[in-house]
Amino acid sequence: MGDKARRRGAALLGVTALAAPLALVVTAAPAQAASCTSTAGPYQKQVEKFLGRPVDGKQSSADCSAIRGFQNKHGITPAIGYAGPVTWGVMDLMNKQKAVGKKPNKAGKCPVNKGRIACVNLTLQLSWVQDGKKLVYGPVPVRTGRDHYETRTGLKKIYWRDIDHVSNLYDVPMPYSQFFDGGQAFHSVGLSMWNPPGSHGCVNMTTKDAKKYWSLLRNGDDVFVYGRKPGT
Repeated sequence: MGDKARRRGAALLGVTALAAPLALVVTAAPAQAASCTSTAGPYQKQVEKFLGRPVDGKQSSADCSAIRGFQNKHGITPAIGYAGPVTWGVMDLMNKQKAVGKKPNKAGKCPVNKGRIACVNLTLQLSWVQDGKKLVYGPVPVRTGRDHYETRTGLKKIYWRDIDHVSNLYDVPMPYSQFFDGGQAFHSVGLSMWNPPGSHGCVNMTTKDAKKYWSLLRNGDDVFVYGRKPGT
């Protein structure tokens, strides 16, 4: 690498080092040590149906245990087995994601004239890789920016990749990072993809999916982000 190229690379790394911490994820709060509630929530029947419980709209100890298990699995607090709007919101999103099947770009909102491109649907919290009209990988659930830290929409390009990236400000690991907009990147996290309220702007992925994206994408590949995350 020549002096000019080295200077250009150093400048890019300097900018990214400042930007990357902006994309840090929100870690899940520890489950609260609270007793299981005997109160039925406003979404009791919907939650019972989702969990395969008898749908009677009444809270039982078995209902509460099942709801609480779901809450603990996905980092929903307080985990007291209450069928409230946050718990039902996660379940409703899961139902909508499942309904997409293998046609995530049915509405044609992600460009099909760019060759290989990574698409991110904020509304459904799904991402996939396509090549023209051909689905290459996904769709997979993702966790994007929460309120006031929204993942920015529009057509982007991957400009820097770092397989073992660590924020130099917060010392938070961001494995398989592929940056496409300032400090916003695809990267893996050790959290449920449905853990509320969301990231600080990055597109969080499971380790499996982040590894696959790492193998499929390269610097200069397009990324298209559209829609609006629920709750933002």
